[in-house]
Amino acid sequence: MAQTEKVKEIIHILRGLFPQVTTALHYSTPWELLVAVILSAQTTDKMVNKVTPGLFRKYPTVSAFAHADVNEISSNIHAIGFHQTKARYLVESARKISDQYHGVVPRTVEELVSLSGVGKKTANVVLGVAFGIPSGIAVDTHVMRLSRQLGLTTAKTPEKIEEELQKIVPKHKWIEFSLLLIEYGRAYCPARSHDHNNCPLSLYYQST
Repeated sequence: MAQTEKVKEIIHILRGLFPQVTTALHYSTPWELLVAVILSAQTTDKMVNKVTPGLFRKYPTVSAFAHADVNEISSNIHAIGFHQTKARYLVESARKISDQYHGVVPRTVEELVSLSGVGKKTANVVLGVAFGIPSGIAVDTHVMRLSRQLGLTTAKTPEKIEEELQKIVPKHKWIEFSLLLIEYGRAYCPARSHDHNNCPLSLYYQST
């Protein structure tokens, strides 16, 4: 089976499982989503969602973050790993957005990755989820693991995996594809050891 046909079938199955798929992170503005994605590095979305409500109440705007004390933000997110570094990222990013982009989250990969704590994956998530712009395929640990297990790539780095997936996934499905795989990994096929025979996509797995 051609890879493009396999992807089409996989997306069809995943859509049936998750008809209303979206990010698990809670947010109400593009800036809040950017904050949440920065905080989510090396921790769970569930943990991020526990700290962001209070954080956004205390710092409701980009300007509020830009003028905030790094140590105070760090204390507000201390339950999250690398909280001191992430607090610095948030303040620095807020200041740059305030100074260079008039307080508006930019809408290009190039501009987003120039912000502190923002890599290509974060940029893809923000552009895709907040703005509906398919700038690329966000490759997190679920997408990396499952795309290899499904035989869609043999690459080992997020950058190369994204490059290969973009060749076989239609561009208008890039945003959805990443979100579907992430949800599938959480609901049916986690990284921990389990019986793959119960996984809805096991027919496509290269190894179990």
